[in-house]
Amino acid sequence: MTVKLNGVTIIFNVTDLDRTDKFYRTHLGLDFVRYEEAGSTFLMTKIGPDIDVMAFRGDPKPGNTPNVVFGLAEGGIDGFVERLAAAGVEIVTPVSEAPDGLYADFRDPDGHTVSVYQPATLPRS
Repeated sequence: MTVKLNGVTIIFNVTDLDRTDKFYRTHLGLDFVRYEEAGSTFLMTKIGPDIDVMAFRGDPKPGNTPNVVFGLAEGGIDGFVERLAAAGVEIVTPVSEAPDGLYADFRDPDGHTVSVYQPATLPRS
């Protein structure tokens, strides 16, 4: 089964959201919006129609972030992760809740952690 992707999100873990907002606004012209959902505060902006950039408070580890998250256009995250696992792909984080949806992390052949996300409105299977 072919997976249909509909975008990519680049996620940074940062120590200070205000400092990050100021830096990227000043130097790259990114216009972040601050969100507070489910006990989490984060920044988000769009670069073109299919690329989001987000920043969450967390432990920044250069070389481990930013994280790349591919959007599943038609949902089906459970089946997607099951197919990866059946093919011997290492699942780092099983299907879990994310703001307004679900995500899962897995490793590519070089050990990079890659993520998939789907909105809660799409079917899980």
